[in-house]
Amino acid sequence: MKTLIIAEKPDMGRTIAAVVEPRAQNKRTYLEGERYIITWAIGHLVGLAEPDQYDPKYKRWNEADLPIIPDRFKLWPNARTKDQLKTIGELSKRCGRLVNACDAGREGQLIFHLIRQYLKLPQPTDRLWISDLTPETIRRGFDGLRSDTDFDDLTRAARARSEADWLVGMNASRAFTIRHKALLSVGRVQTPVLALLYDRHKEITAFNSETYFIVQAAFTQDDFGYKGIWQGDRITKREEAEKLADKVKGKPGAIVSYTVNESKEYPYRLYDLTLLQREANGRYGYPAKKTLDIAQSLYEKHKVITYPRTSSNYVTEENIPVMGSVLNMLKGTAYADLANGADRNRVHKGNRAVCNPPKVEDHHAILPTPKKPGTLSTEEQNIYDMIVRRFLSHYYPPAVYNNHEVITEIEGETFRTRAKEQLELGWRVVLEQTEANAAKGKGKGKKKDDDASAAVEGDEDLVETDRPFSVDADRPVRCDDAAAVEKETKPPKPYTEGTLLKAMESAGKAIEDEELRDAMKQTGLGTPATRAATIERLKQVGYITSAGKRLDITTKGCTAIELIRGAGVELLASPEMTGRWEQRLHQISKGEASDEQFIAKVKQFAEMIVGKVKQQQQAPASLFDEPDGGGKRGAKGKGRGAAASARKAGGTAPRAGTRSRGAAAADSAPVASRARASARKGTSDSGRMLAAPVEAAPASRAKAPAAASRPKTEGRAAKPAPANSEGSAGSRGTIAPCPRPGCGGQLIEGKRGYGCLRFREGCSFVIWKEQQGKHVTPAMAKALAENGVTRKSTFKLANGTAVSGKWTLTDPAKGTIAFQPAT
Repeated sequence: MKTLIIAEKPDMGRTIAAVVEPRAQNKRTYLEGERYIITWAIGHLVGLAEPDQYDPKYKRWNEADLPIIPDRFKLWPNARTKDQLKTIGELSKRCGRLVNACDAGREGQLIFHLIRQYLKLPQPTDRLWISDLTPETIRRGFDGLRSDTDFDDLTRAARARSEADWLVGMNASRAFTIRHKALLSVGRVQTPVLALLYDRHKEITAFNSETYFIVQAAFTQDDFGYKGIWQGDRITKREEAEKLADKVKGKPGAIVSYTVNESKEYPYRLYDLTLLQREANGRYGYPAKKTLDIAQSLYEKHKVITYPRTSSNYVTEENIPVMGSVLNMLKGTAYADLANGADRNRVHKGNRAVCNPPKVEDHHAILPTPKKPGTLSTEEQNIYDMIVRRFLSHYYPPAVYNNHEVITEIEGETFRTRAKEQLELGWRVVLEQTEANAAKGKGKGKKKDDDASAAVEGDEDLVETDRPFSVDADRPVRCDDAAAVEKETKPPKPYTEGTLLKAMESAGKAIEDEELRDAMKQTGLGTPATRAATIERLKQVGYITSAGKRLDITTKGCTAIELIRGAGVELLASPEMTGRWEQRLHQISKGEASDEQFIAKVKQFAEMIVGKVKQQQQAPASLFDEPDGGGKRGAKGKGRGAAASARKAGGTAPRAGTRSRGAAAADSAPVASRARASARKGTSDSGRMLAAPVEAAPASRAKAPAAASRPKTEGRAAKPAPANSEGSAGSRGTIAPCPRPGCGGQLIEGKRGYGCLRFREGCSFVIWKEQQGKHVTPAMAKALAENGVTRKSTFKLANGTAVSGKWTLTDPAKGTIAFQPAT
């Protein structure tokens, strides 16, 4: 009998067929040759059943029915791909053996075994475990097929992860949604990620900027000039800084200290998926999901890179010869000059910056393959170029620098100069000019690197140059000029997708438990393959929005974290839980722990969550409202959502917050239909966590629509309820108390202004963001609300002229403000 090969996706199946059965007949949903039949899964054909597939009563979202704890998990086919599942079942009847050719990792193992379990396939099974789709690798993989039973522990870990996510996500999402009558999606990974955004948002809104001054001086020694920064306590008064500048200007001085140290900078790590996504976001603004999709296309369609869903930055010894083949291939491409200049002796099994087998688990770092690229789209070329240049950099020597530090004394005042002089370009020759400029001096791609985009006040006096820097410590200098330069302390930067990916990757560093920290080092929040889906999920449920590269948490997102922490289940919002889970799942995958005991503890945890939430006081509906323009109650045709229908029927959908009660009630019928349709399109946390419902009803109220109870547990992303289509954009937490006399409300940020949450009670206070061609920031709005005046700011007019002054609140009842130029 023939052998049935089941790949994860069609392109993979066809690529494998071209190697093992080049004359196979194409039957559209499979290919058949003399020895093998090759077909594919198209992702998750089978997933865990929804609650109402256990009992129809779960179609109604009742608090009394929680927690939902199945004795035995049921499987359910994906309705969109059931024909392909049927095809696999029919083909298996003609085959005596199976080959699991799904992605070599935990999720690939789960995809295959759910299909096998649902279809009750009895055939013995082999495992194909490969990291790229080149013919050579596929042949080697089939030559070294292993019994699938060798991977039983990994299968148990994959199944345990899936069932645990279902138990926590399904019960927590339903519990919070029913209790607070609003769409609240909760998940093991997405909730701690949302907490990262919430905590950063709070840091930013609580930050009080301070003005300070530095004194910068320009020195000359013969015909060589350099600059220095005054060293001393921070100066907060302009007059004091200007007095110091006048004191040293035009005066002679001396160099009291001069040191020079040589340093070497080695190539950045090879790419794993998260690092690739971070840098593509910083360089091209690509969202994480877009970078993953492009990389997947380069892997599956073009076959010019290795498996991209990897968490490793290193390769194994067996990859070294293949890397040599890649280098030879590149000599016949646009990278010929760089490839010809490469020193292949630098990449060898003893180079631990490249070849480090203990740090390679399922897959090695992302590499180009020996296949010459054909026609790539602009975006594909961008990502391919990044991978190729990173690969080539390791065949070049380190960049070499001289680090100069000069201490200059003028009139008893000390100034420091630091200069980083480039001596040898080394591996940086492979960088494009734009990349070189962006990366210069930031240690980009290194583990020790903090947010490369963050300003570092301590580096104000660091100068980078490729020109000779030389002073004579024994000769006098002169201060030609000095000036007081105004500076501001800056709040932490909002997350971008790139910096959030890094935070997800390194989450858990603050955990005190050493074992948990070690577990989080290996995994972080989510996996490289699922982090992009987690970010997309947070957008889709209305928890975050994107503004250019910046990610903003919405009012709803802030409320969700506050309610979760307030319920006494703050572990849901902490990386610690994911750390504990990943630690145990890793042990299960190695045969060192029991999956049954793990699931038993997760069931207890789900019961505890439900019990805590049932005791929580219902949150005020205003916490889910988002004023648009600070009190305008609903432009025609905007802000429609499930809110009206939920109030009318006793449901719990999120409230739009931008429409009058009459208009919302008039929309209830069509809105409920749209909400139910949206609820059917669910997803799971990290791509497979569950989607929260759009509507739900507490036990004491009218029943919720049946379809609203179906947060799907696989693959497809839920669209956010229409209620948030306008309200979520640009939203934030509370900024300050409302200054309107007798109001007592709170100001929050809307799309066009900072308005009061009590706009429904008649408060018309709003500070508009755009004022006389200038932009009012949240920090300025807070200062206006609390103090009636902002600190001094400087703006540029249309003609390029700079003007300084302060904003003042001229009407506390309405929010009118005026700009008063400095005199």
